[in-house]
Amino acid sequence: MNTQDYIKREDKYGAHNYHPLPVVLERGEGPFVWDVEGKRYYDFLSAYSAINQGHCHPDIIKALQDQAATLTLTSRAFYNNVLGEFEEYITKYFGYDKVLPMNSGAEADETALKLCRKWAYQKKGIEKDKAKIIVCESNFHGRTITIVSMSTDPDARKDYGPFTPGFVTIPYNDLDALAKELEDPNVAGFLVEPIQGEAGVFVPDDGYLKKAYEMCKAKNVLFIADEVQTGIARTGKLLASDHEDVRPDILILGKALSGGVFPVSAVLADDDIMLVIKPGEHGSTFGGNPIAGKVAMAALEVVKNEKLAERAEYLGKIFRDEFRSIKSEMIELVRGKGLLNAVVIKPKGDKTAWDVCVAMKDNGLIAKPTHGHIIRFAPPLIISEEQLRGAMNIIKETFKEFE
Repeated sequence: MNTQDYIKREDKYGAHNYHPLPVVLERGEGPFVWDVEGKRYYDFLSAYSAINQGHCHPDIIKALQDQAATLTLTSRAFYNNVLGEFEEYITKYFGYDKVLPMNSGAEADETALKLCRKWAYQKKGIEKDKAKIIVCESNFHGRTITIVSMSTDPDARKDYGPFTPGFVTIPYNDLDALAKELEDPNVAGFLVEPIQGEAGVFVPDDGYLKKAYEMCKAKNVLFIADEVQTGIARTGKLLASDHEDVRPDILILGKALSGGVFPVSAVLADDDIMLVIKPGEHGSTFGGNPIAGKVAMAALEVVKNEKLAERAEYLGKIFRDEFRSIKSEMIELVRGKGLLNAVVIKPKGDKTAWDVCVAMKDNGLIAKPTHGHIIRFAPPLIISEEQLRGAMNIIKETFKEFE
């Protein structure tokens, strides 16, 4: 079978809920992937920042294999010998009292929302069913009914109603709008991405997160950070919140928590918040399974031992400097932090960001547009400076083709 054969089979038997770039990948190692014809590409999406540690990192794969051959799943009906080890490891790693492990980023976001509402009624004293959570325009927290209820993306919302009530939407990066809504005593939490990834790597003004956190504290409102995409060293710090020394009341993690090897997500909070949930009130059959625990610990060890946050900070500056040196009327704006970056593309004739991505693919680098006119660039953090500069040469040559 060739590339088109694989694409046609997916199209025939699979739901049409994605529009992938026309490349069929078969193998991955470090910052590279290979297609079914054997062509090598730089991966500059990293599965939406899930593969920060690189494809098939040997330490993470070994943890997966060893545990998979020993014990895979017990459910939470019983104790297992790995979960407590993982819970101790991750809470100490990020500095929280408790963790509630889940599987996907969307599940972790849902867990945080439930936790916030429980806390609102049991701790803050908000009247039953009156709690509100503030969210931001252009957010992306997942695809569940409740999460798309707070979305402003028409594609995410269309024909999925009726929607879950209880959310107040304000513009991102707007402290005045936040201050106004925080006057409502029924507000329980503020859910925010430190950098909006799916929106096109929208980086807020310096000081925004710090001030927003302080405003929430003054009103006894929980500051909830969705770091599913921005966390685990992607932006040049362990957490994007660390850039402003903000410690979220509830921290949501996923994606690179497993290095892209296994679905693992987590919600972290201190006892005063986490212990409002009692046995039987929330759970997951697979959440906290032994494979997930071993894989996540190995993935976090790689981040620490290979100093991936520091590497992302250093290489991110090189990436943005190199990109801004490209002379092309199609490049409207370059923005980002660490190795989470985006380029706003100005169409040239009938050529758009999609055409640029297809041309980069033909030249040996894969990335994907978001919102039609923005290309997100997020290579694995283990990429070397030499490899990054090699990838930049491909990008530069691609833009020359459009001149």
